[in-house]
Amino acid sequence: MLYKEINIGQFIKERVDELEITMERMCNFLKKDEEFIEKVFTSKSIDTDLLLRWSKLLEYDFFRLYSSHLILYSPPSAINKNNNPKSEKIPYFRKNIYTQEIKEFIIKRIQSGEMTQSEVIKEYSIPKSTLHRWLQKNDTN
Repeated sequence: MLYKEINIGQFIKERVDELEITMERMCNFLKKDEEFIEKVFTSKSIDTDLLLRWSKLLEYDFFRLYSSHLILYSPPSAINKNNNPKSEKIPYFRKNIYTQEIKEFIIKRIQSGEMTQSEVIKEYSIPKSTLHRWLQKNDTN
């Protein structure tokens, strides 16, 4: 399960390897030493300011991994969604913004028989019409 357990250091290391970024460039950009960089690669979590800098350096939105986790694994709200007050001081984001990876993950679960369409709709609060659209697009590809 790609988003269930997030080891951010491992994802950062894989992206560094893909882009073949040199240690010198990472140290200069992050203003850290090699020992610190190596420690990040083995870290399960890191500070958000540091993650933002890694995202810029590696041109990859690492925060999306966490957003995907929330979409797939957060429990349904016990309070009626229409009664949830929206903060005026912090930005409000709709939960149902689905990345291509999430769409593929859900379609794969249906096609493998792991979940039915009804179970997906109930578990992930995906509108029925949205799920059907994904499945139709997948069938044409």
